[in-house]
Amino acid sequence: MSVTVTLMHVAREAGVSPSTVSRILNGTANVTPDKRERVEAVIHRLNFTPNVQAQALANGRSFSVGVLTQNISSPFYGETLAGIERGLEGSSYHPLVVSGHWHAEQEQQALDLLMRRRVDALIVLGGVIEDAALQNVAARVPLVAVGRDVGGLSERCVLIDNRAGIRDVVRHLAELGHRDVAFIAGLESQHDAVERREGFEAAMQECGLALRSELMRAGDYTEGSGERATEELLSLGRPFTALVCANDQMALGARLALYRRGVRVPQDVSLTGFDDLFSSRYTTPPLTTVHQAVNELGELAAQTVLRLLAGEQPRMIPYIPRLIVRESTGPAPLSPATGGH
Repeated sequence: MSVTVTLMHVAREAGVSPSTVSRILNGTANVTPDKRERVEAVIHRLNFTPNVQAQALANGRSFSVGVLTQNISSPFYGETLAGIERGLEGSSYHPLVVSGHWHAEQEQQALDLLMRRRVDALIVLGGVIEDAALQNVAARVPLVAVGRDVGGLSERCVLIDNRAGIRDVVRHLAELGHRDVAFIAGLESQHDAVERREGFEAAMQECGLALRSELMRAGDYTEGSGERATEELLSLGRPFTALVCANDQMALGARLALYRRGVRVPQDVSLTGFDDLFSSRYTTPPLTTVHQAVNELGELAAQTVLRLLAGEQPRMIPYIPRLIVRESTGPAPLSPATGGH
């Protein structure tokens, strides 16, 4: 029968105290190089694997980073989580993910759950929960927010200049001769959705384009909401030559609605998104969108958390997204689309 090797075995073989072995394992030991090498050699020879839970209890740490996301099935959050995993690679920490589904009450419950699990730090992806709740958590553990500016915690927020991104979209369409531009926004409870709507409205004014309320609809960042909103726009009979969507997922739904009505992209209507999800370059036609390096932003958030855990104070700067022009946009047609062919 195999014998489980314990920390006591390692200590006895190396001729040191168990506490010395423990400190060497967690990186806090102040010992001579010879003693460290002797202990590490015994660990290797005995094939000793430390008990992570025991280490966590001894150090008062869980070696986990809580991640409050919104919808784990969303491609946007999936790519962000992949970036977080990559950012934590090589460290002692692993992510513990809970979804809030864009509901303040569910987000609070998710936060409470993560804190009960004694996470060592927290990454918040978007959300609608009040700043005060996040400020309360940040007073207890290092916290990094992605895509929202938390009052009093700006130095820990990975911010995206949503207004600049959507402004580039409108300018691109104006340069192509578009004058009748429709817009599908996100929910007013979503911080980035508000910024993108405000950016769209300001850019339309800057470009001298008429802002028509009847050509504006609200979705919820899902493909289905983009499809429904586009159906509503087409049913109005109000002509438009371009459709700006506040994210790529709604643009995918919009593309389906246009296809079913026989509206060609981009010959009849130019279509744009925001996020540059991996799938957006493979739509038919490939989607013109705003690239915001979703994967890289997740990695940056994870690296920032690790620096905070190490006692550093990282300085964050807003991320400036960039326009990616693909085949879903083209010159404005002479006859705007009205929804029927």
